[in-house]
Amino acid sequence: MSNLQSVRGTHDLMFDDVLRHRHVEERAFEVAKRYGFSEIATPVFEFTEVFTRTLGGTSDIVTKEMYTFETKGGERITLRPEGTAGVARAFIEGGLAQQTPLKFFYRGAMFRHERPQKGRQRQFHQIGIELLGVPGPQADVESIALGHHILTELGIAGTITLELNSLGDPESRAAYRDVLVNYLTARKDELSAESLERLERNPMRILDSKDPGDRAAVAEAPLLSEYLNETSRAFFEKVKTGLDALGIAYKINPALVRGLDYYCHTAFEFTTDALGAQGTVMGGGRYDGLIGQMGGPATPGVGWAAGIERLSMLLKETPTAPRPIAFIPVSEAEDAVVQSLAARLRKAGFIVDVGYSGNMKKRMNRADKIKAVAAVIIGGDEARDGNATVRNLTSGEQTTVSQNTLEAALAAFRQ
Repeated sequence: MSNLQSVRGTHDLMFDDVLRHRHVEERAFEVAKRYGFSEIATPVFEFTEVFTRTLGGTSDIVTKEMYTFETKGGERITLRPEGTAGVARAFIEGGLAQQTPLKFFYRGAMFRHERPQKGRQRQFHQIGIELLGVPGPQADVESIALGHHILTELGIAGTITLELNSLGDPESRAAYRDVLVNYLTARKDELSAESLERLERNPMRILDSKDPGDRAAVAEAPLLSEYLNETSRAFFEKVKTGLDALGIAYKINPALVRGLDYYCHTAFEFTTDALGAQGTVMGGGRYDGLIGQMGGPATPGVGWAAGIERLSMLLKETPTAPRPIAFIPVSEAEDAVVQSLAARLRKAGFIVDVGYSGNMKKRMNRADKIKAVAAVIIGGDEARDGNATVRNLTSGEQTTVSQNTLEAALAAFRQ
């Protein structure tokens, strides 16, 4: 017996799992298209610098979680841990600055080396959007509204809360950074070694720390909202007013932050308590400094990403797979006729299953097993007379029809 097995932190998608996964992907993209988003598919791996320049050298993703390797040519390559950096790289490389605003939807596998648990795998899948080139708050409102619309279409919005905060503009963040550094410096003895390193380079990352000592140290830290200037406050008010106008409920979470310097203004997360510790199902915000930091032209942006596995777990029901029509020859003598008719029906858009062997009883059992909606039975008499017996496998009703009119006879079973 083979000892081959899947790598820890990976998961095969099949049967109900793949139905739920595809349902989330396809429903999300259908909604995104209504908002004018087109799909982008970036490579599953990039030069490592794409991520180190965007995620920062002190982030957990870069220091602990990235799958990075050296190619035979000596290039440093990383499996993508998130989708935004690749989209930004494509924007810069493609010289797309003159085509803004641009609206991109993406979906695909991401990779992070972290401890696998419910709703979190080392290979996981995300959907996400990026809206590039719009500096005003209407882009933030539309991005959040699209996320909320997708959750509603999936039937799970009722179990999810939208949490919202403002990170302010660069001026506000700089003022807050000074205050935060002073506060944390006075509590250096309480901080972890990792946070002590971040204190000099990226102190806001400490607010994201999961270390118990760090969390206790920042529990009474000053809030960023207390240091927003008038421009930042006005921007955030317009975001809230826009969401209010759309009837999208939210709660302000002053602790919701993004530690990297290119983030600004709106930060948001859709959270749930239905998945245990993995409470965030969709998160994003505005990142006006990202593309400039990567070497491209200064370009405002806003977007979000959502874990497909987590969204799939929240679905109330597994979507149903299309039910095929089973073509059944009574004996081997009818195989050629059945194969020809099946090919014709498939070309006409019908879902057709033809068993490979067995007597009629075994083939009918297979039809039940695959939940066929109807059976087309061809015996010697039918083959000779150019007919077919069509049996409705739900009602049991059975009729004989001409093979020439089979498409019309099966129209009610088309899916």
